[in-house]
Amino acid sequence: MPSLFRFLTVVGIIAGIGYGVVFALANFVNPKPREMTVTIPPDKFLKR
Repeated sequence: MPSLFRFLTVVGIIAGIGYGVVFALANFVNPKPREMTVTIPPDKFLKR
């Protein structure tokens, strides 16, 4: 059983670090807004 607890502890620590990285990226990194233009060919509007 001690090896199972050790394994679960290591997996929990890795999951906590991963959660912390995602949380930090979501809260501390601000994307730069910019304009975007997409050209759609006229044949995409035709219904078939």
